[in-house]
Amino acid sequence: MEPLALTLHPYDDRWPGVYRDHRRRIADALGTHALVIEHIGSTAVPGLAAKPVVDLVVGVDDITAAEDHVERLLAVGYVLRVREPGHRLVRTPARDVHVHLYERDDPAVEEYLLLRDRLRTHPDERELYERTKRMLLERRWHDTNAYADAKSDVIAAIKARARAARAEGAPTALGRGRPPA
Repeated sequence: MEPLALTLHPYDDRWPGVYRDHRRRIADALGTHALVIEHIGSTAVPGLAAKPVVDLVVGVDDITAAEDHVERLLAVGYVLRVREPGHRLVRTPARDVHVHLYERDDPAVEEYLLLRDRLRTHPDERELYERTKRMLLERRWHDTNAYADAKSDVIAAIKARARAARAEGAPTALGRGRPPA
């Protein structure tokens, strides 16, 4: 099996626009069924090098109601990639936009936002994460999931620091900290 050609690209100022275009497309397709639509992943963090794939997370009321979300997204040109318990993934045919669907209260939604917000507001964490990705890309990978898994310890440590800061009442990018007493 040939190794994958995984590369990081410098942050691209066009990524937020790609997100906004797809956010609008998703909102138009799903209407009131899309309760959360957020830009996630490395392309959502200004200044962070990333694979040029814009990721979105969409929170819906009922992940099993495919007619309310998956079928509507397929009708506007997305392609189903993953159907697993609690998670659906659709992407563009060009594979440059991935849309992760979860029920809105699924902890995965909060986990994505926790990491994104920490990387957006803490340059030292952003630098650590990018250094880690660059170091890992020096290896040969036969599976993108293996590369993603190799980042998990660093991601877990960054999110642990974000949770600790939140518990101490530090504000986050979305204004979520400890509630006032």
